[in-house]
Amino acid sequence: MTKNLIGDIQVDLNKQADIKKAKVYQRFFKTGKGQYGEGDKFIGLTVPQQRAIAKKYSTLSLTSVRKLLQSKIHEYRLTALLILVDQYQKSDDSGQKIICDYYLKHARYVNNWDLVDSSADKILGDYLNRKNKSILYKLAKSKNLWERRIAIVATFNFIKNNQFKEALKISEILLSDKHDLIHKAVGWMLREVGKRNQKVLESFLQKHYKNMPRTMLRYAIERFNARKKKFYMAK
Repeated sequence: MTKNLIGDIQVDLNKQADIKKAKVYQRFFKTGKGQYGEGDKFIGLTVPQQRAIAKKYSTLSLTSVRKLLQSKIHEYRLTALLILVDQYQKSDDSGQKIICDYYLKHARYVNNWDLVDSSADKILGDYLNRKNKSILYKLAKSKNLWERRIAIVATFNFIKNNQFKEALKISEILLSDKHDLIHKAVGWMLREVGKRNQKVLESFLQKHYKNMPRTMLRYAIERFNARKKKFYMAK
């Protein structure tokens, strides 16, 4: 039965494959040799198409979800994560713990920025909102790019609840990160802090803006007025 369901999902996904879109996605998600998404394969589905299929198979077992997550095809992995998010949101606390632990165990398959951004705050962030958050600091210091991105994006859940401490601390850890995708993610989270409390963001910037990567800083101050932008960018 499990095997049949996986086959059904793959058929549903493959039916909507679009070669032209796949080629665009291959370039957009940097899948070339030496790039961050090296080796990732696309079949050309939009996210709404994948959400519809994920909803159809929302009761898929975790064993079956793993088979999709392990696929080299990007859309299979994203669909698996969308199913996980749906299951997490419908579960009680014990069920959410199982899914959160499962997510962390299989984090190596959450290996592109859209996969992280579609799941980290909704599963890990939501669960840790009311639990010990030490795992985030471990992830933030990981050698794995995607685990570091998971760490900072997970804090989006806290930010939306006006809890900024972890976002700021994880941002500090990642200030010297070399990867552009981390610079963008940290800048994004800082901007989200600023949307809710600009004083908190400016306090952080006063301490760190001179040492922040330009992309990170630019993302963080995106909503500032021209005068303030000029001040911070003139470091």
